[in-house]
Amino acid sequence: MRKQSDFEEANPEASPAELIDARIEELGDWRGAALARARSLIHEADPEVVEEWKWRVPVWSHDGIVCTGETYKKAVKLTFAKGASLEDPSGLFNSSLGGNTRRAIDISEGEEIDAEALKALFREAVSLNAA
Repeated sequence: MRKQSDFEEANPEASPAELIDARIEELGDWRGAALARARSLIHEADPEVVEEWKWRVPVWSHDGIVCTGETYKKAVKLTFAKGASLEDPSGLFNSSLGGNTRRAIDISEGEEIDAEALKALFREAVSLNAA
C-alpha cells in the first residue's frame, strides 16, 4: 500500500483534483510531467471525465472506472480497467498483457505518448463503460 502523501495527510478534505495536482507536484520530475500530460489528454478526450482518488492514485471515471494513473520509479502506468476488451490499433498497451481484463501503458522517461491514439483509446473505453 502506498504511503499517504504529506499533502494528503495535511488536507484530509482535499478534492480528488487537488490530490492529483499535489501528486504531480510532489513527483517534481519527468514522472510528474508525464502524469500531467496524460491527465490533460484524458480531459481532451472526455471533458465529462470524473477525477477520483482511490488506492492513493488518480482514477479517471465515466460510467465506471476507465483508467488509473500509477507512478513508479521507472514508469508512469496508465491501467485501463477493461483494456483487454479494447481495440488498440496503435499498440499503446505494453504492460499487463497477460490478464483477461486489464491492460496498461507504461510510459518511461523520455518517452512521448501518441496523443491521438491515447485519446481514441480513452474514448473507446468510455463507450464500453456506457454500453
